[in-house]
Amino acid sequence: MVQVSASLHALTGPLADTPISHNAGAEGDSPSSLKPMALGLLIKPADGPEETISRVQQLGFSNCFFSLDAYIGQYSPALADRISSLLTQFSIVATAAEVVGPGRRVWDFENGPSTIGLVPRETRASRIDALKQTSDFAKILGIPLIQTHCGFIPEDPHDPLYDETVAAIQEVAKHCAGNGQSFLMETGQETPTTMSRVLENANQSNLGVGLDTANLILYGKANPVDAVEILGPHIKSVHAKDGRWPTNPMKLGKEVVIGSGLVDFKAVFSKLSGLAYTGTITIERETHGPKQIEDVKQEKLYLEHILADIQPKRT
Repeated sequence: MVQVSASLHALTGPLADTPISHNAGAEGDSPSSLKPMALGLLIKPADGPEETISRVQQLGFSNCFFSLDAYIGQYSPALADRISSLLTQFSIVATAAEVVGPGRRVWDFENGPSTIGLVPRETRASRIDALKQTSDFAKILGIPLIQTHCGFIPEDPHDPLYDETVAAIQEVAKHCAGNGQSFLMETGQETPTTMSRVLENANQSNLGVGLDTANLILYGKANPVDAVEILGPHIKSVHAKDGRWPTNPMKLGKEVVIGSGLVDFKAVFSKLSGLAYTGTITIERETHGPKQIEDVKQEKLYLEHILADIQPKRT
C-alpha cells in the first residue's frame, strides 16, 4: 500500500498544473447542462479507452460514468489528454468518477466488512489517497462528482470505527470541495439511516449520495423506494441496476437484468422527479462482453419507456 500511495503523490504536481478540459459532449453539453435523468452508461476506460467511450455513443447514450480503479497509480496529464480527446471525438459527457481500491475487496457478508471501503483501518489511508488523486485527475476532465463505497459503516454510532470513518469521509469531501466537486457515498453496505447519520455528522456541504438501486437490495439493507424517502435531497447520482434479496446469509443477492428484479424503477424515478433531481441515470450491468451489450440495449429501452411515462410529472 505504501508504494501505491507514494506513486500517487508523485503525480500531484503535474496534475495540478494541467489545464481543465471542457468535458463537452454533443452540442457543447457539459455535466451541468445535461437534461435531468439523462440515461448514461458506467464504463471502465482502462479496458480500452477508445473502444469503451465509442461504445457509449454507439449504444445511443449522451454520457458516461467512469470506473477508474485500473488507473490508480497511473494518472497523468497524458492520460487526461487522451481521455478528454476521446470524449470530445465521440460527443460524450463524463459525469462522475469512482474508485473503490486499492487493496483486497470481497463483495460478501463474510469478508466484506473487513475489506470494503473506508471502514477497514488497514487500507483506509491508501484509499483516501486514491480518492484524492482521482479527484485531481477528474478535475482536469471537468468531472464534478467523485464516488466510492464507504463500506459497512457501523450502525452503532459509538463504535470507534464509526467516528474514524466519518473523519475519513470528511477528509475526502474537503479535498473534493477544493476541486469544485461533490463527494458521493454509494449506497449498499450501510442502511440509509446510517448514511443519513453520516451526512449529518460529517457536515460537509459537498457530501452527497450515489443511489445504487440494486445494491440496497443485494445487501439486504432497504427497498430503494424507501431509501429515496430518507436520502432524497442528498442524491446526486443514480446507478440503475436491478437485483434480488440475498437468500444465503453469507452471500449478496443476485444482480439481474433491469426489469426482472425487485426494483420498482417507476416509483424510484417518480420520487426523484418530485424532488427535482437533476442528475443522470447511469446503467450499470455487471456482466461482460456481448451479453453485457445486449443486456444494456434491453435495459435502455425499458428505462426509456418508464422515463417517458413520468415525463409530464417532471418540472
